[in-house]
Amino acid sequence: MEYLDLVDENGLPAGGIVSRSEAHEKGLPHRTAHVWVVREEEGHFQVLLQKRSMEKDSFPGMYDTSSAGHIPAGSEVMDSALRELREELGIEASPAQLSFAGTFRVRFEKEFHGKIFRDNEFANVFVYREPVDISLLTLQKSEVEEVRWFDLEDVWRETRVSRERFCVPTPGLELLRDYLSRRPENG
Repeated sequence: MEYLDLVDENGLPAGGIVSRSEAHEKGLPHRTAHVWVVREEEGHFQVLLQKRSMEKDSFPGMYDTSSAGHIPAGSEVMDSALRELREELGIEASPAQLSFAGTFRVRFEKEFHGKIFRDNEFANVFVYREPVDISLLTLQKSEVEEVRWFDLEDVWRETRVSRERFCVPTPGLELLRDYLSRRPENG
């Protein structure tokens, strides 16, 4: 069973620990780490998105952030970001290869597989801009069905009018777009 630190209104551990399932049953605040894998092609930013496994307890079969996951109780944010990147995509990165882009809040309640899923998380966002050949990735099949490159602006436009294909959080896309507009070069 996976356990998470409960966090305060600033996203900092508040001393309590809760199971992942209880956090989502009750909508308790916890932390996650999101990593956006980004490349620049012909002057446009592209993002690597993962298609979530149909077995996922939220948004099965939809395209989401490159790599993301809960931060286990007692764990550090950077360590969790690196672990998720390695586990879900097979990318072995170092802390120097991840740039911190910021934090945003996710809050929603929605039904999946006949059960209410309540999310109340502080997402810590990192950007990875090293070259990635998706044919060489090792996907965690229980989490990720496939990966694909998408034009960042196309994803942004589509998510503003339809949520049929993408479940990437809008605040996460906004944060990424802002980060990339400030730091167009690698690093």
